[in-house]
Amino acid sequence: MADLKQLAEAVISGNASRSKELTQEAMDGGVPVREILDEGLIAGMDEVGDRFRKNLFYVPEVLIAARAMNEAMELLEPELMKAGIEPIGTVVLGTVKGDLHDIGKNLVGMMLKGGGFKVVDVKVDVLPEKFVAAVKENDAKILGLSALLTTTMVAMKDVLEALKESGLAGKVKTMVGGAPVTQSFADEIGADGYAPDAASAVGKAKELLGL
Repeated sequence: MADLKQLAEAVISGNASRSKELTQEAMDGGVPVREILDEGLIAGMDEVGDRFRKNLFYVPEVLIAARAMNEAMELLEPELMKAGIEPIGTVVLGTVKGDLHDIGKNLVGMMLKGGGFKVVDVKVDVLPEKFVAAVKENDAKILGLSALLTTTMVAMKDVLEALKESGLAGKVKTMVGGAPVTQSFADEIGADGYAPDAASAVGKAKELLGL
């Protein structure tokens, strides 16, 4: 019988080959895919997030763990689809216009995926209208905006204005983050949520959806 605690540990330690092997073992052993996801992969990433918040893990360890989780997810995703198991919500994620930084955004995307969300990454230097189009196309529940420069933070407000103009304001929750971004700035521009780091972003996203 597959040991899902071992799978969680493989994710935490960033052992991608072991994560895949244990995921395959669990699938072959008839363990329900929801259990593999929740008790193996998501449990592992929850612990990674907790260690990150406590400064026991840093960005490299989180990235390695997320890679191990993603490789195991590649095996699991077709089975989740067959079983009709939907992600808890879709998040459109991107770095705003004028900003090419993506490490923080990528980390948030990996953590959200590890938390059970579907993530649509529209990459960097994204125009407001591209964010709006991606939200519409993917029926996203949350829009996540990233900026690493004080000069590009203002572009977040432009995106929120574009959402209002398109009639999407209130239909999609907005989250902002990045090194210079603060809770007071998020309040000022009318964002629904702010996360100071990637691990907190998952909790905030779930909170915004009332989960």
